[in-house]
Amino acid sequence: MDDALRIRIVAAVIRDATGRVLLVRKRGAEVFQQPGGKRDPGDVDDLATLARELDEELGCRLRTDSVRFLCQAEAPAANERGHVVEGRIYVVDVDGEPQPRAEIEELRWVDPAVPDVPVAQLSFHHILPLLTAKTMV
Repeated sequence: MDDALRIRIVAAVIRDATGRVLLVRKRGAEVFQQPGGKRDPGDVDDLATLARELDEELGCRLRTDSVRFLCQAEAPAANERGHVVEGRIYVVDVDGEPQPRAEIEELRWVDPAVPDVPVAQLSFHHILPLLTAKTMV
């Protein structure tokens, strides 16, 4: 695939005490996805991108000691027709109560086994199934 049609992102899996997963819906979007985004020029690595995105989108602080790499996967982009999103996904903990900020219109805590909202393909086909696997802690 043409690199111009590939969108590289990092995304966060945030779980609550009951095991539900936080999904976000961007303003104007129809589907929910993991919070996160593209690396900015000032971001030195994935953790810097995650910390910035979680602060901008949710008003939360990334607990860097909690970060665990989950997977790298790709799927058709949810909001950019004809593009493919390639995501590096991390399970993280945050300080602060997530609130919709910046381009985020809505937050939803969902059961990863049976999400009750429309979910982006990257999340639905790659991330959520890993979270319901017996090997996932």
